[in-house]
Order: sequence, then structure tokens, then C-alpha cells
Amino acid sequence: MQVWRGKEQNASTRYDRVDDHITTYQKTGVANKLFLGAPINNNASVDLHKLFSPPSLISVRPRRFKNLQVQAAGSTYGNYFRVATFGESHGGGVGCIIDGCPPRMPLSESDLQFDLDRRRPGQSRITTPRKETDTCKILSGVAEGLTTGTPIHVFVPNTDQRGKDYTEMSVAYRPSHADATYDMKYGVRSVQGGGRSSARETIGRVAAGGVAKKILKKFAGTEILAYVSQVHKIVLSEGVVDHNSLTLDQIESNIVRCPDPKYAEEMIAAIDAVRVQGDSVGGVITCIVRNVPRGLGSPVFDKLEAELAKAVISLPATKGFEFGSGFAGTFMTGSEHNDEFYTDEQGRIRTRTNRSGGIQGGISNGEIINMRVGFKPTSTITKRQNTVTRDKIETELIARGRHDPCVVPRAVPMVEAMVALVLVDQLMAQYAQCHLFPVNQDLQEPLLPNFVSDNVPV
Repeated sequence: MQVWRGKEQNASTRYDRVDDHITTYQKTGVANKLFLGAPINNNASVDLHKLFSPPSLISVRPRRFKNLQVQAAGSTYGNYFRVATFGESHGGGVGCIIDGCPPRMPLSESDLQFDLDRRRPGQSRITTPRKETDTCKILSGVAEGLTTGTPIHVFVPNTDQRGKDYTEMSVAYRPSHADATYDMKYGVRSVQGGGRSSARETIGRVAAGGVAKKILKKFAGTEILAYVSQVHKIVLSEGVVDHNSLTLDQIESNIVRCPDPKYAEEMIAAIDAVRVQGDSVGGVITCIVRNVPRGLGSPVFDKLEAELAKAVISLPATKGFEFGSGFAGTFMTGSEHNDEFYTDEQGRIRTRTNRSGGIQGGISNGEIINMRVGFKPTSTITKRQNTVTRDKIETELIARGRHDPCVVPRAVPMVEAMVALVLVDQLMAQYAQCHLFPVNQDLQEPLLPNFVSDNVPV
């Protein structure tokens, strides 16, 4: 139906329009149907002219959507345990807001600082030489050492910015970097340090991941361990690392974070070789999760492995994700790939092999979750490269600044953090949906904390 805003439309013009509508209604059969509230008369015909009020009585105002909301794009993750990161590489600082953390859990800056130190720049010769302590400060959500259940604000200041290093890059785009696509999307960008596309954004993720790790460890004894399994062409052979006995000390025993000393030396040498040439290499991080509660994840769109893939692939420089047997499973037959079930000494259903990677049908089965994440070589290198300027002029660029020759050693705690954020969110979802009423003890295991604290009220 067409509506006029003023009185200038005369009646004849208006009813010509109405006649057009009558013709349309008659063709579709609407004219012969009763309208809501009309008297029941099978022989009656509907006069549509009477349905329209005079044009002088019509008053139209712009519709105002009082409840219209625009969700901020791309900086928030989670449904129950929600994390929003903020800040830029050369701004005043970076950090996160954590919403949905359970109350009455002991928490301090030291719980977060350990992983932030593993992530920070300048920690060895194979990482960026930028010097930042990345000392975090909890500004809200914790009182007298306990979480209050309200949003937790974590802030880390930037102290070693060098904006002048980005003079050339403010004009010319770095090949394979987000410089160009940020301009294409927003029409403006923060040039110094790469803004939000900088890996410095991951400080907020790692800080939030520290909280998530503590919840998972305290509630279910869940352990999340990641390590470097490939640097360039140096690939850790399958079976060298025992995922049942792997420890954090083994991973942290060298600067590349590979638990095998022999392979670690080769990986470090590979990074050193490209570093002195002003080039970079990529690699692969393997992540395992032990003591995962059963039942995490949902069928169809919210499968656990799908959530994990989205989370880790959102990290900077990621280019690939494998879960369980991954692409190698495509070379097997069903009889070779299937994980056969058995009952262990405690009467629990287990699998003899773990090609499923601890998840079947999108739901955790209690076995070790394992995945692999591929990272590309760092985009910003000091070798001369062909590119274009923001004015679309072809040119050459030799990038300056302080950048990692290989990102994977510092990305290990980033992967762990994203996996932790997924699992704690899924744990809360499982508890909320499937454990409000008594569980089916023949098929389910209750979600109960494995600890009791004497000094924390429950």
C-alpha cells in the first residue's frame, strides 16, 4: 500500500492508485476473502475504497527503532564467558574485559603474568627485539583476592613504541599484511605498529586465557599444553612426543618451545638462518588438552572442533587447522580409522586409539583433544619487495621495525589461551543446559568440581 505525507495529493489521484490495488487484489483472490473483524456474509463483496481514509488525515513520521542495536564487530568472543579485547600496538596500552567469570575464585595478576611473559617480545634472539615487560594490572572484578562475578578489566601499557619505523609503511602496503585490507574495509587505519592487526592485540586474549585456564584446572583438572612441532622444513616426527606424559617444563626447556631437544636445536638454527637474511619462516603448533569433561560441544553448527577452529584461526598469521587424524585420515579406510571402544578398570567407556582427536559428533568424549595450527611466515621483512602505495603507484618497499623472524615460539601461549576460552565457554553451556536436573548416571558423568577450598566460601 502506498502512503502520502501531505494534502497535496487530490482524491482522484489517490483513488486511481486504489483502483490499481483493487485490480491486484482481485487477481490474487484477496478481494473475495474476509478481513479480520468483518461480518460473516458469504454474498458480500468487499469495497476496498472504504478501507482507505482521506489523504488529508494521514500523518506519517519516520519510524524510530528504540531497541535497534549494532553489535561491535570482531573484538568479542564467547557466549557465557565473554571476552572483548581492546588497544593497538602503538597506542597507550592493550588489554581485555572478561564478563561471566564465576565469583569467589582466587585470582591475582600473577595468575595471568606467567603466560604473558611467555608471549612477550624480546625474550630471545629468535623473537622480535621490541622490549616490553607486558606487566598486567587488574583494574576491576576482583576484591580481596577473589573474583566478584562482575566484569574483570585487565590492562597492559605499551612502553616501547617507535612510530618513526613506520614512515615508509604509512605510504606503501606491506605484501601479505593487513595494511591494504584494513584500508579497503574502513577507509582509514592506524599505521604505527599495524594497529589492531598487530599480534600485540593477543595480549588481551592471553590474559583472559589465563583466567579460563585456572577455571578449567580447578573445576575439572583440565590441562592445556601447546608446543612447536614444525619450523619451516624441520618437522617433529610423529610419536616423538608422548601426549600422556608431556609436561610444561619440557616445552619451556628451550627458546623455540619444542619438547624434543634435538629437533629444537634444528628449529632454532632454521630461524637464525633467515633472521640474519632479513627474511622469515612459518611453522606448526600442536596443542593437546587432557582431562576434558565429557559432553562439551553441541551438534550441527556449534560442534566443539568447529568452535576450536574458529578460535585458533582468528589468531594473527594462522593459515591452517587440523584436528585428530586431520588430512592424513583421508588415506585410511573406515576399519583403519575407527576408534574402537572398550571399558577400562574404572568402568568408564574409552577408545583404544584416538584418531577422532577426543571429539566425536562435535562432542568431547573424554579422550585427549589434539589439534595442529599452521602459521605463515611473518609478513614484515627487511628484504626489498614490490608493492603499491595508497595512491596506487607501484613501488618497492624495505620494511623497517622490529618483527619476529618466526611467530610460532611466541604463539604457543596464544593457542593455549584460545583453546581455554572455547572450553570454559562450552563447560558453562553444558552445565547450564544438561546439568540443571539429575543426570542419567547410566550414561552421563556429573559435572562436579574436583576441589574443595577451606578458605573460599562455597
